[in-house]
Amino acid sequence: MGRPRKFEEERAVEAAMRAFWRAGYEATSTEDLCTATGLGRSSIYNTFASKRELFVKALLRYMEQREAALAELLDGDLPLQEKMRTVLWWAVDPDPGEPPGCLVVRSMTELAPHDPEIAGLLRRDNDRRREMLRAAIEAGRARGEVDPGKDPVALAHFVFATVAGLRVSEQGGTDRSGLELVARIALDAF
Repeated sequence: MGRPRKFEEERAVEAAMRAFWRAGYEATSTEDLCTATGLGRSSIYNTFASKRELFVKALLRYMEQREAALAELLDGDLPLQEKMRTVLWWAVDPDPGEPPGCLVVRSMTELAPHDPEIAGLLRRDNDRRREMLRAAIEAGRARGEVDPGKDPVALAHFVFATVAGLRVSEQGGTDRSGLELVARIALDAF
C-alpha cells in the first residue's frame, strides 16, 4: 500500500518551498521541482495543476511556519529586548539547514510588483507579522521596557524592515559579522 496522497502533497510542498526559497520563482524550473520533490513532471501537474499553484502552496507553508515561530516567541515570557534580539538573530544566524535569505522577501521583490494575488498574500502576511511585533512592543512599553515616547507602530515597521534588509544582505553574501553589526544597531532602538 502506498503513502497517502495528503502525505505526499505535504512532503512535495515542503520540498518545493525550499527549492523556491533557494532560487526564487522564475529561476526554479519544473525539472528543479521534480528533483526537489522526487515526483515526476506529470505527478506534479496532476497534483498541483501548475508551477504557480505549487508556489502559492509553498509560500503559504513558509508564511505559516514563520508566523507560528514568531507568535510563539512574542507570546513568551522573555523581556522585550530579548524577544527583539531573537527576531533579529534569526536573520543574523539562520539555521544552517535553511537556504539563504527569505522566501517572503524574495517574493516581494520578484513577484509582488506584477502579480496582484501574490502581492495581496504577502501584504496580509506582512501586516499580521508587523501587528504581532507592534503588540509585543506595546506590551513591553506598558511594562516599562520601552521609552514611553517611542511609537510601537514605528518600531514594529523598523524591526520588520531591518529583518528584511538583513535577509537580502545575507542572500547577497554579507557575512555574519556584517549582519550582526546592523542587528546590534537595531537593538539600540529599544
